Amino acid sequence: MASDKSLAEALGFSWDRSVVQREVPVHSVERALWRFRRMLPEYVWDAAVLEGNPFTYPEVQTLMDGVTVGGHKISDERQVLNLAEAAQKLHALVKDEEFLLEKAISDRLHVLIARDEALESGHFRGEGRETLTPGVSLGGYGRYLPPPTEPGGANLRELHAGGLAAITGLIDEPFEQAVAYFLFGALSPFYFDGNKRTSRYMMNGHLMAHGIDAISVPAARRQEFNTAMVGFFRFREGTEMFTFLDSCRLDEG
Repeated sequence: MASDKSLAEALGFSWDRSVVQREVPVHSVERALWRFRRMLPEYVWDAAVLEGNPFTYPEVQTLMDGVTVGGHKISDERQVLNLAEAAQKLHALVKDEEFLLEKAISDRLHVLIARDEALESGHFRGEGRETLTPGVSLGGYGRYLPPPTEPGGANLRELHAGGLAAITGLIDEPFEQAVAYFLFGALSPFYFDGNKRTSRYMMNGHLMAHGIDAISVPAARRQEFNTAMVGFFRFREGTEMFTFLDSCRLDEG
């Protein structure tokens, strides 16, 4: 199909669109937000575990209640708190009907998520002083080299705008749009660090804004997620990740 080819050219990867879930339950935005709010500690813990953070689920709950937890590095504590603050901001953006699948929102979330980890958080690579191009480690498969960091960042802004236009113009279903955006943001990647986290938050904002439950990758499936992502980076083929993220959706209830 011509649209599939155009998507692959704009996003840098392809997937078998015939296997993408087309019957994702859609409810009200209020219901999606309520379920997200109810699972917030679990969502934050899952996101932290994917980053190798050693905080346990009860410790994340305690920290989110405003009580410090001893025995951990300050950097690990800050990561959890940043993920929690960004999740609360995401909830507010969707609730106030301010969430859009756009660069400005991604930048606002990224500065919260990665402000203590990424170089020049809150804007794309090249928009600040730094011009290095960080690779993505694939373990025994070497490193994935993303689009270069160029002074001013115009190349990445153009790439992002073209990808967004393809996602919103050539894909009809919000679920497929959201997952495609996550994979696009991870593969590009637009920031020096925190790309997968930021792209997952953007994915979930888009889902909730359409009345679809947010997706959290369970901590117990961290290895499965990482293995699938390595395959995605190696072959630039996203079918496995679409299937995996669909399997992570909340059960109806």
